[in-house]
Amino acid sequence: MKLFSRLMEKVLHWSEHPHATWYLGGLSFAESSFFPIPPDVMLIPMALRRPQCAWTFATITTVASVIGGIFGYFIGLFAFELVEPLIRQAGYGPKYQEVRAWFDTWGIWVVFLAGFSPIPYKLFTLTAGALAMSFLPFVLASLIGRGARFYLVAGLMRMGGARMEAVIHRYIDRLGWIVIAAAIVVFLVYGV
Repeated sequence: MKLFSRLMEKVLHWSEHPHATWYLGGLSFAESSFFPIPPDVMLIPMALRRPQCAWTFATITTVASVIGGIFGYFIGLFAFELVEPLIRQAGYGPKYQEVRAWFDTWGIWVVFLAGFSPIPYKLFTLTAGALAMSFLPFVLASLIGRGARFYLVAGLMRMGGARMEAVIHRYIDRLGWIVIAAAIVVFLVYGV
């Protein structure tokens, strides 16, 4: 079944839209505070199709993501009581408690790690605000973590160019189903 190939073609088409950079910025902002889809789904195809602009796309993604993280921080700081029921309804209650424990253990380093990794960054931005973490270290850790991630992704796509796109097209369906299967296994084993 070529589900992921079709999705890849659709995303590649969207990445060439005249307003794609605005969509990339909006998605990056939203993902850092409340939206579940990571900006990589736009950054990767945009950097593949226009490798000469990869660094610009990484910059847009990083800046918008950090601004979104600041928004998430202020939601956590001033309105956490309003969003906590939504976090629990979405099934993130135990994850939120785990993130709080990570903050107690590692402090600011957890923000950097979350910014770089595929862990849902929004939980960390909300938690940083709810815990009233120092604002400037939060912003700096976010900037470094998110920047490192997005510049790495853009750099890989820029270096790979057309060859990378061909490899992705060749293996996207297999990789997509492997990721789905792995997610199901993780859900069944850990009840995430």
